[in-house]
Amino acid sequence: MGTVADPEGAKPVDHVPIKPGASPFTTSAELALQDVLVHTRHERQLAVGHWLLAAAPDMKEARKEWAVAGIALLRCGGIFSAIRVPADVVHAAAGTEELHQVNAYLSAALMGGPVFVDVASRRYYVLVPASAAHQDVWKSRLVPEAECLGTGCFLGVPSPKATAPSDARSYWCVPMDSPGELCVPQAVTQLVMTGRYQRAAAEREAGE
Repeated sequence: MGTVADPEGAKPVDHVPIKPGASPFTTSAELALQDVLVHTRHERQLAVGHWLLAAAPDMKEARKEWAVAGIALLRCGGIFSAIRVPADVVHAAAGTEELHQVNAYLSAALMGGPVFVDVASRRYYVLVPASAAHQDVWKSRLVPEAECLGTGCFLGVPSPKATAPSDARSYWCVPMDSPGELCVPQAVTQLVMTGRYQRAAAEREAGE
């Protein structure tokens, strides 16, 4: 095999590997960056997975559930609680049902997530601090159609590797960026109220 000249002006590099999907004109610096990004993402997923498994009744069994089914049963109310929101409320708040746009909206509205969606039940689950379940707004069910799952609740949580609709029944539409990084409950309240308002407005407009 011959040499490939680096467009950035460096000396020719022997046997530059071309990764699947990469442009044959990708520079060596760009290839190195791709390696770093993939490696970093893998490390983040491992760290997040280890943190989430602290909520498992049996960590070994939960790891096996992730490996086999893609979903593990974790306990709420310890290291996190989860706010369950119907898909139609989320879609109304986002103003679209197009998944990429919904995901982008959720990431912006909730300042980075984490959020996963159960495709079969059409419900979104927003992970929040465990203390959220003890706040009056959630204890008294003052936010219609949304429910905060705390102590005494178990939740099927997807593997951190499941980040696309095809990965499992549930997947992270806004992955957890780092261990313990959770959503602000007040932001979830605002999202639900916005979705309910937008949905009601659309229904009124349709009825006119």
